[in-house]
Amino acid sequence: MSAQFHLNPETYLDEIRAEVPRYDELQEETIQAIPFSPQRVLELGVGTGETTRRLRARYPDAELTGLDSQPEMVFKARELGIEVRLARMEDPLPDGPWDLVVSVLSVHHLTDGQKRDLFRRVREQSRAMVIGDQVKAAVQTPPPEPGVDFLEEVTDLAAWCGGEVAWEADDLAVIRAVYE
Repeated sequence: MSAQFHLNPETYLDEIRAEVPRYDELQEETIQAIPFSPQRVLELGVGTGETTRRLRARYPDAELTGLDSQPEMVFKARELGIEVRLARMEDPLPDGPWDLVVSVLSVHHLTDGQKRDLFRRVREQSRAMVIGDQVKAAVQTPPPEPGVDFLEEVTDLAAWCGGEVAWEADDLAVIRAVYE
């Protein structure tokens, strides 16, 4: 996914849907993979709040907190009433414990070492994690951007976070890990 998507929250959703044809399906499959009704949720990479919107629809009583590293996205998410903090996934996570940590199309921006570190920190503070993201495949849509997108094999991601593949289609996958 091009780094340009992180700059304009007004056009992001249309652009990501054009670039990732199964974007809405990935979002739905991520929400479907949540293993229980969470009370405290941390979302990594809130963006324009699409995942948050879907989480709120399914779990209206959940307390949601988000992180995003792009000031433009944080501002937009706050306009929508989302509690979001300007922070990177590489930074210390907000104090847990969290019932669920969720992320859609964000983790692939971390190197393999950063992913492993993130997953370790998530395990220490949460009961479960669900990731919906791009993974390595024979055909990549969109192609990874060098220095921005660090795609891994779906089996590696699942192993690193101690989870299982809940859904996979083309170069997208949802991974669910339960730590309790």
